Amino acid sequence: MGRNRNYRLLWSSQALSEFGFNAAALAFPLLVLAVTNSAAASGLVLGTIAVAQLVAGLPAGALVDRWNRKKVMLVCEAAQALAAASLVATVWWGVATVAHMVAVAAVIGVCAALFQPAEEASLPNLVPAEQLSTAVAMNSARASLGHLSGTAVGGFLFAVGRVVPFAVDAVTHTLAFFALAFVRMPPREVRPQPVGRLGREMVDGLRWVWQHRHIRVTALCAVVLNVFFSSFYIIVIVLAQRGGAPSGEIGVMAAMLGVGGVVGSLAAPYLHRMLSPYASIISVFWVLSVLTPLAVLTTSGYVMGALFFAMALLPPTANTAIATRQLLLTPDELRGRLSSVLGLLVGGASALGPMLGGVLTEVLPGNVAILICAGGVTAVTLVVTVSPTLRTFPRQQATQEASATA
Repeated sequence: MGRNRNYRLLWSSQALSEFGFNAAALAFPLLVLAVTNSAAASGLVLGTIAVAQLVAGLPAGALVDRWNRKKVMLVCEAAQALAAASLVATVWWGVATVAHMVAVAAVIGVCAALFQPAEEASLPNLVPAEQLSTAVAMNSARASLGHLSGTAVGGFLFAVGRVVPFAVDAVTHTLAFFALAFVRMPPREVRPQPVGRLGREMVDGLRWVWQHRHIRVTALCAVVLNVFFSSFYIIVIVLAQRGGAPSGEIGVMAAMLGVGGVVGSLAAPYLHRMLSPYASIISVFWVLSVLTPLAVLTTSGYVMGALFFAMALLPPTANTAIATRQLLLTPDELRGRLSSVLGLLVGGASALGPMLGGVLTEVLPGNVAILICAGGVTAVTLVVTVSPTLRTFPRQQATQEASATA
């Protein structure tokens, strides 16, 4: 991977971009509150990002399969740089409005919906099949590192000045744009399609995911797991706040999930070679089944942070096995839609989980809410363990042979 110039440029550009994005994402609600003094306005702006990303998700995958993917990524980086710069200008001149901030949030959401499938669909064309699993793992490490470093710095930058995180965001997206411009993408045939076929192409993507049982089963199990785990995470954070844990302790606790993700992503290429896909997948579920109930036994944020760290170590290995299989199995002309469908499912689970966690903490004692989430994780773990589809999940070599004969 170290000698692959194009992949290095792509990875480096997005490391910059994700750092700026996460720093700005942390500061965005703080900015809205500072400008409007309205929690409702802050919720509206943040909600717009999620809604725009979900609404644009399926069309984005179909469009990415139609269009030149490098140009899609370049346009997304340019749009986000301009959006961040416009925010800096309006705040600096004291003319920021909720309508403008909602528009910026919509640009962020739409660009995220377009960029992710464009990058993921391009990955098998940038690296050899035997290195794809390493590239997937390194992208996971990049995302975890960007989230960890960006959120850690975002609050500090906002304390320096309201516009500073967004100025940094504009600069990082601009640098990412120029780095991407030097990435050489292998040519692919792109045929103009009538606008009226877009809906049919979106359905084709949904049908592809549903008809391939390894993709379908892993996606459904991951969605259920994400719902219960994201619910569990919110419950733990709320209980820590209610219990009077210092904000610094809560911050360390939450950050350990990111640290575990970074360490796990760096270890993923080695574990991926050592473990069968089935073993790497069920290990994630069983570790979570064992560790989530332990949250009822501790009131220490630092102990909970250690549990979060352990929980985050193995998912990157499972994700590497699953994503590599999916990308090699899927024809190039459908990879954008594959990514968008899976992103929509995961995004929906990520939205539903916190809502479920919030409801459970309101109507039930904290420990009961935790055990309900742990029970949900255990139930899906049992399903995964006995699933014949996952027990026969092919190794990468078999996947490469299948894709070569497709």
